[in-house]
Amino acid sequence: MKNEALENKDDNELEIISKEEQAVLEKIAGGNWKKYGRVVMAALGVLPWVGSILSATVTLSSEDDQGETNQLLFLWVKEHGIKLSELSRMLNSVFAQFESFGESLKERIESKEYIGIVRKAFKIWDGAETYEKKEKIRKLLTNAGGNAIVQDNWLHIFLDWIEKYNDLHFAVIAQIYTNPSITRKKIWLNIKGKIPTDSSDEADMFKLLIDDLTIGRVIRQRRETNSLGQFYKKERKPKCHSSDVMDSPFDDEDLYVLTELGTGFVRYVMNELIPKIGNTQ
Repeated sequence: MKNEALENKDDNELEIISKEEQAVLEKIAGGNWKKYGRVVMAALGVLPWVGSILSATVTLSSEDDQGETNQLLFLWVKEHGIKLSELSRMLNSVFAQFESFGESLKERIESKEYIGIVRKAFKIWDGAETYEKKEKIRKLLTNAGGNAIVQDNWLHIFLDWIEKYNDLHFAVIAQIYTNPSITRKKIWLNIKGKIPTDSSDEADMFKLLIDDLTIGRVIRQRRETNSLGQFYKKERKPKCHSSDVMDSPFDDEDLYVLTELGTGFVRYVMNELIPKIGNTQ
């Protein structure tokens, strides 16, 4: 089974694919493979190992020779069989949530915009090193299928963040979401507990996390705005309060909040399901 061929099939062609291909789709996506065929094809089309593992399985089942080469092939198939099971669980979990959205979902999930999100999502899913990252991708695909809180190009940015950041970044994001206007000191205390010295490797790591998320426009320091939504400049500290030491990575004065993009990210990838509010753009 060639991934490219499946990815490019339209709805009519889904009705006439071979029995072998139908059996594969049934195994991976269950009974919903026809109903959500375009999503399934988009996912499989970016996973080159899917076709390879199925071909290798056929080879093993048709040969009696259990030599060294076949043993290595068996081990490779076994390892990727685990990934195939994960893929099956992922797709069926998304489809189960789709069922709760009703028939209005169909136009959205078959749109060019959503299929583009699916392709990018599964490329990142395939390389994700933790279960938690894969879960974030699942939630994004589910929520993006039936909701219109943010624009689709924002969802591509959210996928970039899932790929780029790690669980420590996400822990900081969660703290700021749960506790708006929180200081760096309180973020650290809630995540780790005891405050280390400013010169420690833990302090360096924490500064890196905060810098990454600030530069990435996920979080920012809280600022007051005027009636036009413009930020007021930050007031400088009086010189009489100057100090001969640098600001601590665990500062307890500056308050941090999520940006609007950061808030959207939490809603789509860190919450299980957001309420459906209407048709997507």
